[in-house]
Amino acid sequence: MNIIDAHAHLWLRQDTVVDGFPIRTLENGRSLFMGEVRQMIPPFMTDGVNSAEVFLSNMDYAQVSAAVITQEFIDGIQNDYLMEVAQRYPNRFLVCGMCEFRKPGFMPHAKELLDKGFRAIKIPAQRLLLKEGRVMLTSDEMMQMMHLMEEREAILSIDLADGNIQVGEMEEIISECPNLKIAIGHFGMVTREGWKEQIKLARHRNVRIESGGITWLFNDEFYPFKGAIRAIREAADLVGMEKLMWGSDYPRTITAITYRMSYDFVTKSNELTEEEKRLFLGMNAQEFYGFNELVDLPYIKNMSE
Repeated sequence: MNIIDAHAHLWLRQDTVVDGFPIRTLENGRSLFMGEVRQMIPPFMTDGVNSAEVFLSNMDYAQVSAAVITQEFIDGIQNDYLMEVAQRYPNRFLVCGMCEFRKPGFMPHAKELLDKGFRAIKIPAQRLLLKEGRVMLTSDEMMQMMHLMEEREAILSIDLADGNIQVGEMEEIISECPNLKIAIGHFGMVTREGWKEQIKLARHRNVRIESGGITWLFNDEFYPFKGAIRAIREAADLVGMEKLMWGSDYPRTITAITYRMSYDFVTKSNELTEEEKRLFLGMNAQEFYGFNELVDLPYIKNMSE
């Protein structure tokens, strides 16, 4: 099967501020993050650069044909680098642009990103519950952008706050923009109370759910993530397997597991059919994101085999 990763990240360097806390690339894969030093990426990435080339090496090894590169405020806005990546590797990556949504006046930037050729825009909506006041997804400026994206046939990639805090706003966006394609990340923040309310949004025609970060959310359970498999099964019962897509949340998740392990717990499961695995791991994302000419990657044996 062709495997597609619907949620991954790339950056050259982290250098930003979120909620008043600096986030800075250090060395040996570590970053200063929210007041403490965290292992942000694997320690062999000593320079802190999370590059497309290193990711492609992981993708080729794990036989992942293509990936959607999303963004998050904790990594800083990476539009310039991601546009270079999309131009360099058009058959391997679909990249999301991102604006500074935490303050008004982002609409001209959003239009500029679409004009430059970004086919998707990312909103880390969980970061919009600011101390100084919540940024509503249904504000006039947000809705103006949603209508423009619908008109341009761009995709909205969005991560929501826990539970149903922003579900009502999403329902309004879906009603106002019924042809806007929407991918909701982090599998609805599965493991958090009320996660199924986010999953139910995929009952709408153009809404999908991607599982970026699911191994992080089930980290306490760890591999082979049987709780994650049960959650995928529950979500499929709610909205249908054709609405669900695999995502890794690379590279943060591979500080604990390998990149292949971020999906092979699905391929090895007996609780999903082979057809369900094909849909979840690639076919759904290929149709939704419009990937064409996917590369076929051979299996390369390890030295330990």
